Amino acid sequence: MAGGAAPRGAELLAFARFRESSKRPLAYGYGSRGLQELREREFGRLAGTVYLDHAGATLFPQSQLTSFTNDLMENVYGNPHSQNISSRLTHDTVEHVRYRILAHFHTSPEDYSVIFTAGSTAALKLVAEAFPWVSPGPESSGSRFCYLTDSHTSVVGMRKVTMAMNVTSVPVRPEDMWSAETRGMDASVPDSQLPHLFCYPAQSNFSGTRYPLSWIGEVKSGRRCPVTVPGKWFVLLDAASYVSTSPLDLSVHQADFVPLSFYKIFGFPTGLGALLVNNRVAPLLRKTYFGGGTAAAYLAGEDFYIPRRSVAERFEDGTISFLDVIALKHGFDALERLTGGMENIKQHTFTLAQYTYTALSALRYPSGAPVVRIYSDSEFSSPEVQGPVINFNVLDPSGNIIGYSQVDKMASLYNIHLRTGCFCNTGACQRHLGISDEMVKKHLQAGHVCGDDVDIIDGQPTGSVRISFGYMSTLEDAQAFLRFIIAMQLHQSDGQPLPQTTPREAGAASESEALDARLITVDTCSPSPQEDVRTASGVGDDSPSTVDAGGSYPHTPTTTGTQETPPEKAAGALHGGLGPHVITNLYLYPIKSCAAFEVTKWPLGNQGLLYDRSWMVVNHNGVCLSQKQEPRLCLIQPFIDLQQKVMVIKAKGMEPIEVPLEENEQAQVCQSKVCADRVNTYNCGEKISSWLSRFFGRPCQLIKQSSDFQRSAKIRGKDQSAGATATLSLVNEAQYLLINRSSVLELWQQLNASDENGKEELFSMEDLISRFRANIITNGTRAFEEEKWDEISIGSLHFQVSGPCHRCQIICIDQQTGQRNQNVFQKLSESRERKVNFGVYLMHMSLDLSSPRFLSVGSQVLPVLKENAKHHDLPASD
Repeated sequence: MAGGAAPRGAELLAFARFRESSKRPLAYGYGSRGLQELREREFGRLAGTVYLDHAGATLFPQSQLTSFTNDLMENVYGNPHSQNISSRLTHDTVEHVRYRILAHFHTSPEDYSVIFTAGSTAALKLVAEAFPWVSPGPESSGSRFCYLTDSHTSVVGMRKVTMAMNVTSVPVRPEDMWSAETRGMDASVPDSQLPHLFCYPAQSNFSGTRYPLSWIGEVKSGRRCPVTVPGKWFVLLDAASYVSTSPLDLSVHQADFVPLSFYKIFGFPTGLGALLVNNRVAPLLRKTYFGGGTAAAYLAGEDFYIPRRSVAERFEDGTISFLDVIALKHGFDALERLTGGMENIKQHTFTLAQYTYTALSALRYPSGAPVVRIYSDSEFSSPEVQGPVINFNVLDPSGNIIGYSQVDKMASLYNIHLRTGCFCNTGACQRHLGISDEMVKKHLQAGHVCGDDVDIIDGQPTGSVRISFGYMSTLEDAQAFLRFIIAMQLHQSDGQPLPQTTPREAGAASESEALDARLITVDTCSPSPQEDVRTASGVGDDSPSTVDAGGSYPHTPTTTGTQETPPEKAAGALHGGLGPHVITNLYLYPIKSCAAFEVTKWPLGNQGLLYDRSWMVVNHNGVCLSQKQEPRLCLIQPFIDLQQKVMVIKAKGMEPIEVPLEENEQAQVCQSKVCADRVNTYNCGEKISSWLSRFFGRPCQLIKQSSDFQRSAKIRGKDQSAGATATLSLVNEAQYLLINRSSVLELWQQLNASDENGKEELFSMEDLISRFRANIITNGTRAFEEEKWDEISIGSLHFQVSGPCHRCQIICIDQQTGQRNQNVFQKLSESRERKVNFGVYLMHMSLDLSSPRFLSVGSQVLPVLKENAKHHDLPASD
């Protein structure tokens, strides 16, 4: 059913035709419950957003939160360990929720107990610590802990507990379990009660593969064994991923332990899970520590302790998160009311996954080469073998993998939320991507750790891309994602902006019409080119001019000979015809992620250009805002007047406002974070907070880094001692960022290359320069020669080149309008062989500020090449 190749410009698989061609009935939606209406009523916050990370965390509906909030406002819930009226209400409500959980899994308190935990991970840790392991001895070979290699990190981590007890851990490959021979009905050794534990996921969180639930009974009976040893096997079924979109019947598949995380099912509450324990196994569990609420009696001065009778009371140390438990009741109510139950969710989400898999598999380059490589153990034939998860990597026309970090950055430009990496499942990642154990260790030595964006090492991927569907996912979500892949890989390279498809646009007609919607490649689209607006900084008539260190700025913009590069001079720049390296422009960005302030001469401080990134805008939670979340930050124009010691802030439609450069000694110091670094800051006051909040239409504040706080750079200069680490302002990586006009020019030429239709250029040189948000602009002699530099000198100032700047999606934002154009990132990626680097970071080398130091436009830049770089070897890309 994968279908044939889809040539450029051709229509892709229509959803109605896909359903008709299916060998089995395919459900979409929830009967009379209109899916589009459900999305608008319950998930209005998703308007314009394509959320495809439901395997990471699904989303809660509005009515669930409203119902829960009303419950809290109308009732008094006390600590369930007390005996007063409000506490009894809490206790009884919690017990009712336990029954509701068991009923959801088709079982009862007679067969299973519910132990509330902090999540699935805590439940797994509880089993590891309480299981009746037997260490090897003279008369026993000891217990075995076996786990499927396609398991979450939290399962594999159990082996550290067993290792401390000298219990052997055995990783079992999926193919070995599939091929294991099933023995007779009574294959266990009757006289051996040596306990062993086998753990496996009902659904792989990496690929969505669903492993047979029949393994539970087969392993427990001894008919299918992970390893051949005498003893009694118990089974832990990791159901966290599976039960988010599928029903689980524990009356049929009677696993001994079932860990859960409820946010995977309901979206809220987070930080709450449970361990479902088969009551036949519960008496075997051992416990050492005891906390509040678990004791029937104990003595403080003597080793005397009697646990409570029920397994839940024995293992729930301290007061449970009872309000979160009460929230589960509203989660169950909302889920059943909106969908009709888990079976409907299972069918709906699988239909979306199968459709997307089919369309994605059919995408081909003109050469016939596939656009993606999908990692799966199934052909998405049924929801019994495959969950609503698709794991893949994007390929270029030559079959090389495009790093997941680049795909993630591109997806964010379309407001598509997906997940990348290895998804806390190294075993599955190794198996599907062909990564050996030695390669994992080599990647670590190369600096790659779980969760980072180091996606390609020595040409090999370190992870992949994953999309997953939830019960509120729609056909429009799937189609928006497919359009994104087409636009990213099969787009026209003509410099035109790529269309952004939102769920609201894709389903704008009606739900019935949406079912027949067809995916059209972008060749048939005709977006209007963005208007090219270029000023020195800012918007419209409020544009500032370049200023000197005196801090004054005239009202009329001035121009210099460095502002434009005519085509005839451009050719010379590419071939080294403009002479020595000279600073052509200087910019500082007083407010992080806001507009540039261009100067001709400016003083230096310990952290870089004086006042560069000294302030930042934060949301109501104190979290730093960047143009990734709020592109309109670029419309905020700061001007610094050193003489008056003020920063003037302007924005179109707003009255200018002043902020003092020096901090108020009475201001309260607060803590914030920048690139995982803790920084001390202070609030710049209610006046500027109100100004920013009016402009953005939501609560915002302006904060400034405290002058007495030293944020140490992670990069140390080669002649700096351990006690002389360089300090940073609120920048991301380094004190300065330098770009080369010759490098900008090469990208500009590629973006504005005329096609057969002779379209007008989309970008000016200055537009591109502003997108890279550098401090120092040089005229250069060859494109990307700056990446061969080790150090530079500017007069008496010396700087170390600390490495290339790895670009994110902010370079796609027009700094004059706040509008996005994906082509910049795409073209840079293509031209730089998928390394989205542009510009280099600089750090001071032994800066002496005993006397004022300045940088000035027109100053000569003297580079020192790296030891392994020869000048004649510097590449000038075609």
